[in-house]
Amino acid sequence: MVREVLSELIAADPALELVGVATDAQAAISLASDAAPHVAIVDVRMPGGGGAFATRGVMDVSPGTKVIAFSGDFDDALAEQLRAAGAVKQVLKGGPIGSILEAIHEAVAADAPAGTT
Repeated sequence: MVREVLSELIAADPALELVGVATDAQAAISLASDAAPHVAIVDVRMPGGGGAFATRGVMDVSPGTKVIAFSGDFDDALAEQLRAAGAVKQVLKGGPIGSILEAIHEAVAADAPAGTT
């Protein structure tokens, strides 16, 4: 259900293009290898190895991809584990609906040349 809501939210933003949805960590890594997305949203507790595993894998196959970790909660240890894996942002599930879009736009803007977005 969360994947569906995120997909609809991203697809509704005219500045974004949804290139795929993965059901587990291995699928996320494979998708990143094929699509080389600007941004990947990784559920911290996703099946097939978890968010840190998926983040490292995405970064290995698509080094330019910015990974956003998405979770119901972040403790200090988990947050550090995700940062060490390469996640650039962390967004809480259940927060304001616009927070995930804001995080995506910020990650994309961080790569934009000066004076563009």
